[in-house]
Formats: sequence, C-alpha cells, structure tokens
Amino acid sequence: MAHLEAFRPRILRQEQRARPTQAAAEAAVRLLIEWAGDDPDREGLRDTPARVARSYADLFRGYGEDPRDHLARTFEDVGGYEDLVVLSNIRVVSFCEHHMLPVIGRAHVGYLPRSRVVGISKLARVVEGFSRRLQIQEKLTADIASAIQDILNPLGVGVVIEAEHSCMTLRGVNTPGSTLTTSRLLGVMRDDARTRDEFLRTVRQA
Repeated sequence: MAHLEAFRPRILRQEQRARPTQAAAEAAVRLLIEWAGDDPDREGLRDTPARVARSYADLFRGYGEDPRDHLARTFEDVGGYEDLVVLSNIRVVSFCEHHMLPVIGRAHVGYLPRSRVVGISKLARVVEGFSRRLQIQEKLTADIASAIQDILNPLGVGVVIEAEHSCMTLRGVNTPGSTLTTSRLLGVMRDDARTRDEFLRTVRQA
C-alpha cells in the first residue's frame, strides 16, 4: 500500500483538533433553533437537536475516510482493453461551504487505463467520499480527478459534475433549475483532442 501512502493527505483537518462531543453539537442546534425564533423545548422540537446531530454525522461522513483508499485494489487482466472507461450519472450530494446548504447533482468520471483498471463501484465511492464534505464544486471536481490520476496512473482522467446549488435556488437570487457545470481533464484527456471529444460526447449523451 506504499503507493497510497505517498499521496495520502498529511493530516486531515478534522484530526488536528479535538472533535466536539455529541452533546456540544446538540447544544449548538438548540441555540440555532432559539436564534431562529422558536422554542427548542416544545414537543415537536424537543428531540430535534439529537436528530440533526445524527443526520450531520451521516451527511458529512466524508471527513471520516480517505476516498483514495477505494482505489487500492486494481485489476491488470483487462484482455487488451485500451479504450476509455466512463461511469456516468453518479449521484452527488455535497454541501456549499459558504452556506452549508445542499449541492445536488451528478458526476461523470472517465479514465484511459495505462495497465490496470478499478472496479466501477469504487469510482462511485470515490465521488461519494469526497462529496460528503463542506466545499465548493470546483474543488470537489479537482479532488476526484487528482485521486484517480495519482493512484491509478492512467493515461488520462476526465471528471464532469453538474449540480444545483440550494444557496442559489432557495435563497439569494432564487433561481431554481440553474445548474453549475465544472470539469477537470488531465493527461491525454486534456491534450489529445480525439480522446477529449470522445469523453465529452459520452458525457453529453448520458
């Protein structure tokens, strides 16, 4: 597993400080309920702080893993396969780091193998692992592409994410239906026009 260790982040930020307790998280939710103008002791809200804390533990579970670990097991017996591998329409559930509101969309991930491939479910797990964090979509796109490039060492990688941001659709400019598209192309996926066009054409047809 040495090749994984070489690319593992030095220290995840959540490991640099003591994690608040469940009780502290519940107290914070209770305070927000009061700040919003409601009574956290009324029947309908009495258990809400605990529920919110538990749901956050699930929604932000990406902080508890290194998504690159999902790429550790690869397969070299590919029968001479030398063409693109593209997994489309991977569900993305992430959160805007500016407003902590949901970012919902889909990701398309492709790579051109050099000598080995990875199970397709692992590509989806990499997307999910990076998604379940507070961030901007541009960074999420780059992180997914870099992980695949670093660990699998393919000839090229392409990642496209299309997502709707609740911070725009539920507040602010209130533009429901607007979608942000980001992409990161590496290696031949960026430098070779034919490979790039094949990947983007596959994405458009998904």
